[in-house]
Formats: sequence, C-alpha cells, structure tokens
Amino acid sequence: MPDKHLLNASSRVALAAFLHDLGKFAERARIEEAHQKDTDGNQRRDLNVQLYCPKYNERHTHIHAAYTAIGFDLLEQHMPDLVGDDMTPFKPWKDRDADDSLINAAAMHHKPGTFLQWVIATADRVASGFEREKFEDYNKLADDEKAKLNHYTTRQLTLLEQIRLDGKPPKKEDLKYRYALKPLTVDSLFPQKKEQCEPEGNNTKAQAEYKALWQDFREALTKIPDAHRKNLPLWLDHFDTLWQVYAHAIPAATVSPMNQNIKADVSLYDHSKTTAALAVGLWRYHQETGQETGKLEDWDTNKFLLIQGDFFGIQDFIFASGGETRKRAAKLLRGRSFYVSLLMECAALKIMDVLGLPSTSQVTNAAGKFLIVAPNTPDTIQKLEKVQHELNQWFIDHTFGQSGVGLAWLPAACNDFTQGKFSDLMKRLFEQLEKVKLRRFDLCATQAPMVFDEFLDAFDNNKTVCAIDGRSPGIVALEDKWISRLAADQIKVGQYLTGFKRLLITRDDLNHNTLKLPIFGFHVSFTKSEDITGKFGQLARQANLLRAFDFSLPDTADKALWKGYARRAINAWIPRFTKADFDTFDKYTDTDEIYEKTEGETKTLNHLADEDQWMDEKGDWIGISALMTLKGDVDNLGIIFQRGIGAPSFAKMAALSRQMNAFFSIWLPYLCQKEFPNTYTVFAGGDDFFLIGPWRSTMKLAQRMQVEFKRYVGENPDVHFSAGLSITKPGLPINYLADMAEAALDKAKSYNFDPKKDKAAPKNAVTCFGHSASWEHFNDLLECAEQLNVIRKDFDLSTGYLYGLLNLTSLAEDRSKPANAVWHSRFAYRTYRMLETRRRDGRKLDETERRRLQAELSLAIANQGIEKHKGNYRIALFTHIYQHRR
Repeated sequence: MPDKHLLNASSRVALAAFLHDLGKFAERARIEEAHQKDTDGNQRRDLNVQLYCPKYNERHTHIHAAYTAIGFDLLEQHMPDLVGDDMTPFKPWKDRDADDSLINAAAMHHKPGTFLQWVIATADRVASGFEREKFEDYNKLADDEKAKLNHYTTRQLTLLEQIRLDGKPPKKEDLKYRYALKPLTVDSLFPQKKEQCEPEGNNTKAQAEYKALWQDFREALTKIPDAHRKNLPLWLDHFDTLWQVYAHAIPAATVSPMNQNIKADVSLYDHSKTTAALAVGLWRYHQETGQETGKLEDWDTNKFLLIQGDFFGIQDFIFASGGETRKRAAKLLRGRSFYVSLLMECAALKIMDVLGLPSTSQVTNAAGKFLIVAPNTPDTIQKLEKVQHELNQWFIDHTFGQSGVGLAWLPAACNDFTQGKFSDLMKRLFEQLEKVKLRRFDLCATQAPMVFDEFLDAFDNNKTVCAIDGRSPGIVALEDKWISRLAADQIKVGQYLTGFKRLLITRDDLNHNTLKLPIFGFHVSFTKSEDITGKFGQLARQANLLRAFDFSLPDTADKALWKGYARRAINAWIPRFTKADFDTFDKYTDTDEIYEKTEGETKTLNHLADEDQWMDEKGDWIGISALMTLKGDVDNLGIIFQRGIGAPSFAKMAALSRQMNAFFSIWLPYLCQKEFPNTYTVFAGGDDFFLIGPWRSTMKLAQRMQVEFKRYVGENPDVHFSAGLSITKPGLPINYLADMAEAALDKAKSYNFDPKKDKAAPKNAVTCFGHSASWEHFNDLLECAEQLNVIRKDFDLSTGYLYGLLNLTSLAEDRSKPANAVWHSRFAYRTYRMLETRRRDGRKLDETERRRLQAELSLAIANQGIEKHKGNYRIALFTHIYQHRR
C-alpha cells in the first residue's frame, strides 16, 4: 500500500508550486478585493506587496507575487485545507501567516527565505530554463504599464508558428498570430491574427478580458465536488484540468523593457505544470536523502529522475485478428483504441502511486507515451524496476509479449534544464528509451520471464481458443464462442463508450460497469453521471477513488472543456444511426441487418462503406460501396522537438507536446462528430491519426484536416503532416486495412525524395489510389474531379471515354519514351469523335460548336489535368468514375 502521508505531503508541495503564479492572473484582472482596507486604512494589496515582492532601485517589482497570496485567500473556501494541524511538509500551524505555510511558499517565489520557499523558487526558474546565477537579474524585471504591449495587453504567441527546422526561429515582430484570451474550447485552440485579439495600447479593454476570465474561473472552481476536497491528490487532478482550461492562453511571461528577448509563448498553465513537477521532485530528493535544510544552490547534482513510458506494439494490439474479428470489427476497433489509452493512464498511475507522486508530476501523456518527474534516489529506481516487472508480467500474461509498456529513466540536474543544455537532455532520454525498446521484457536477463510458462495448462478442453485474438485461452462465453478476458473487456469498452461519459479508477472492484480484468492492480469502471453514484463522495473520502475523469466529446465548439472533473481527451467519435439513415435504408447492401438497428446504435464498417452512395434522378443508388482508411502523422517531429523551437525549455517542451496533441485528440473527433459523422477515429492524438470511413468522405476529411492544420500552426511552412489513403471493399481483415494504410503513408513520406540530392524527404504529401502528390496538387485534383462531374453532365461522357483517359495519363507520365508524346493527338482525336455523336436540342453539333467545346475540354482535361498532373490525374479520374459507377 502506498504511503498516503507522503502522497499528501507531495501534493501540497505540488499545489504551492502549481499556483505560485496565480497572482499573474489575479493582478491582470485588477480584482477589486486587492483594494479592500483593514481597520487601519491599509490596502490588502499594499500589505502583501511589502511581504512578498522584491525591490529594485527602491521600487517593488513582481507585484503579481502579492496577488498570489490574495488569490489563495479568495479561492480557499473551494480548495482543500490550506491550514491545519497537519500541513506536512509545511508548518503544522493553523495560522495562515506562518513563515512556512503553503500560501507563503507559493507567494514568496521571488523573495524566498525558507527552504520550502526556495524549492518553489528554484523549480520556477528551472522550468523556464534560467541559470542559477540569473536569479537576481530575473527579479529586476518589471512590467511597464505605459507600454503599448505590456502584461495586460500582450497576448500569447503560438510556439507552432515559431518552429523552424533550421533552428533559427523568426523574430518576435515577424510573428502574426496570437491566442485569444478565452477558456479552452474547440475554437480557442486555433490562434488568431494579432490584430483580432491583441488590444494594443488599450489597458482597459485588456483588463476587462482578464476580469471576465477570472470570474468564469472562480465560478468553474465551485463545480469540483465538495466531497473530493478531502482527497487532495484526486482534487488536484481535477484542478489540473480546470487550470488548463482557464490558463492555457495566459502568457506566463510578457514583454519587459529590461529584457527584450522574452517571448510570451508559454502559457501560465504549462509553466505551472512543469514547475509543480520539478518542485515535488526537488523536495522529495532532499527529503529522502535527509537534506531538508538546504543545498538548493547545488545545481550540478542529479536530483531529478525523468521517467518516460512508451507503449510498443500498438498496431499489433489494436489490429490483432482472429475468427470473430471481422464480425465485430468496429466495436473492437473503438474498444482496443480506448484500451490503449487506459493502459497508458494506468501505467503512469502505477508509477505515481508506487512512488507517492501527485498527478501533476506527469508532465505529458499522449499517443502512447508519458513523461514523469521523480526524485533521483535509490528507492525510486528500485521501485521502478519492480513496476517494470509487473507491467511486463501483465502483458506477457494477456498479450503473450506482442505488446508492452517500456520504461526508461534518466537522472538530471537543475543545470540540465537550462536553455543551452535542455535539448541534449531530451536527446539522451529518447536514446535511453530506444535501448529499452531493444531489450523488451528483459528476455536476456538472468531471471527472464517465461512467456509460455504453463501456457498449455491454461486451456480448457471444453472451451476453444479465443475467437477474437486466436491465441489466448477461451474463458468468457460469447454467444456460441469462447474469448479471453482481455477480449471480453475490449468488447465491453466498445459498448460502454456509446453510453458512458465518465470513468473511475479505483483500488477495489466496484462491480458497477467494471471491467473484469484489473489493469496493473487497478479496477476501471464506467458511469453515466455523477448523480448515479452520489458524486463518488464515499469513494473519494475512503481514498479508494484514484481517478475520476470525464472523457466526453465537446458539446459545442465555443463551450469551455470543463465539467467539474479531470478531463482526458481519449475518446473518439463513433458513427451512429440517425433517423435520416432509416429513411434511406435501401442504400445499405445488407438491408436485413439494418432492420435490427435502432436510432443511436453504432454502425458497422459494412454500413459505412455504403454511405457515399447517392441517388440519381431515376431513384437509383449510384457510386461504389467502399471504405477508405486514412493514416497520417506530423512530419519531422523529432527535428521539431530537438531544434525547431530555438532555445527550448522544459515548459516549452510540455507546451508544444500539449498543443500538438490537442489538434488530433480534441479538434479532430469534434470535426468528425459535427461534419463527418460516418468516420471512425480509430486513434487520434499526439502527432498521428488513423481513421476509417466512406471512401469519398474520407478524402474530403483529409483535405479539410490539412487546411485546418495549416491554420492551427499559424501558416508555418515548416510544420505539416503527411497522410496515406487506401481504398478497400468492406469485409477485409482489419489488420490488412492497417497494413495498406501504413504502406500508403510510407509512400507519401518519400514523395519527391531524391537520395542523391536530399538529406531528408520533402514529405508534406498525400498518397491516394497509389499515387502521391503534394497537398496543393491533391486539393487541385479533387477540384478536377468536381469539374469532371460538371463536364459529365454537360457532355454526357461515356465510361469508355473516361477509361481511355486513364490510358492517356500513363503515356503522359512516362516521358522516357518520345513516342508517348502522342497522347496529345490521341486525346484530340477521341474527344472529336465523342463530340461527333453528341446532340444539342435534338440536333447534331455543327463544326463551330464542336471546335469550341473541344477547346473547352482540352483546356479542362488535357492542359489543366493530364499535362499538369501527369499520372496523378488518375486520382481525379478514379474519384469521378467511382462516384458514378452503378
């Protein structure tokens, strides 16, 4: 059982560090409470300035520190206990003004006087990448309220706009985009032109925006269930989400006349999160080594341990197939994809639970990877080794070693986080992770786990092998089949996702929509709403409830992503039947199956394949029945993180990871829900995505994603993604779909690559129907396909004529043979003959009309189509032909 006392103490340190800059929010909002007077006529603001703010040239600086203490006072009634008999590691006094109180530790980060205050102050600087010697210079910085751009009017820059693969970020004055000062919503994820959201020279307007945000934040804080205040680690996880929602667009550092190199490109949330993680790691190192009285000035000792987790074998896990996989393909896809996120959530929780760390120590968790900051002590490493063994055993027992979670850890000192060394630190950490991947499960160790130990004994002769994965013992009955417990839970998850919006992780089995197979010792349950279980208060007070989070999709694009609980963006859109689908049921190939469906029920992949058919004027359904898989990821991600952001810091790395993930894990599922409802988001997060949907709609979705991603990154030409589109008939094994999509993506990644000239492929491309093109050309080709629809209607193009164009593209594509240039004359001849048979108003076309129309077709198809795009024009032709196939 973990040390509850140590976890609570660590959570208090985390809370003090997490809100050390609360005053920046409160001060910029110009809260009225700061000007309240005591019986002697002293303003609260002035008294706190004397206590918490340093002086430079006889003038107090960093006034926000005073507002941090005021802010704590205002929020206290809705927070866990900040004073009391047991406030370890802070003084156990009930007096809030005690020198070593939690509030003082947070507010004194610019004027530290005690060990705990120095812990917060040190973590604050390390998170920003400052050197130890620069602390006094840091305290000299002051905001100029008279400047056109000051701490009120400056809006946050986007890191994504600044990325340059050559390592030379643009100048601040050349950056065009900012984040609007709004809560986190689907819409506010996207930056705006600075003219739209930065109230330059208008302090009054800027302060009013902060005040409105502050009031919304205070109101939102009341939505965390009161019962959870008695469980500080749980409450802190909720508050982490709340702080992200309302501080994601508040710049942590703003323009200062004394240091023009400061860029407002890291949010208050990301700075707070990394500061909290470092503060806990730093305090725990000193606490566990018996050095709680000082030596914080030693920045060369490896006091931190960076722990990175990585899920290997994701594709094998999601796309594993057995005899029953095809029948339940859609349900298994969504269940397995969500289960991967569950596994990583529980793996990270296992580490933090064993080490007694709060949720804020987990800096990132996306796309099958997480990063945790821990103290670098022998006890930490010993416990990590045990956790890795337990993770290995779980995956060996249930996946037979085809998947797993590898842990890599690396010691680090404060100096490793400075801007000149941080890139090397991250590089060494990733190198360590690569080594771990190569020695999965420690199979070469002296006491290696036995993968097949007692494997055959696990089978019951009266039950068959698992009908889902084809290799595990069948234990759970599924109709007339037998499946493994893991497969049964994956199917259950697929069902629960359609009706539940919250998830609970507990120590004990709730037996309430709970998965049968514990994950690393934790039990996972699903629930519709807090009313059903009384806001889970009993579980929270008993410390049985470790996590309670909301995984629902956003309701609207402009609504804050906050519902009173911690939020995880791990859900994906699931296509469901609507009333309109039943009105047009005859478009579905398998009409018998749809009779059994009801409104709101999920669609199968067979249904999705029929969705892009359309009804012609005769009432017939036109177009092929086919699926399109879409797989893609951000290009050059390693280079982006290593040198793309110039002088990186821990906070910048966390911010960039969060922002990159948000596009795919928040915006993309929302887009599918609202505009592409027949799309399965198999997985989407981190920097990659895998989608399955109707063939034509999925092509349009890929096009839309590229356009919106360009807007998301501030039109930065150095940040883009590549994608592979693969068309198939329904009914093929799901792993086959995955392999085809992966092959298409690989082809897109090598688009226009010349090994003799290029060190790296240009990428930024898409592969469709086996042909690769730049996104610009792909968009043009889809317009060509639409143009063919118009031409077909005007000229009644025959199928033979269109297939003849496919042959001409082959000639145009191969320029190695001079004879292939004959395609021009063949096109002219075929077009002329086609027009000879056409009639207008019951009469044959005269020569003048034929020549004019031939010129139009030559311009549209030959010049703007075949001549421009060569073999890639097949993308337009196939799109058109498949749309009109009967």
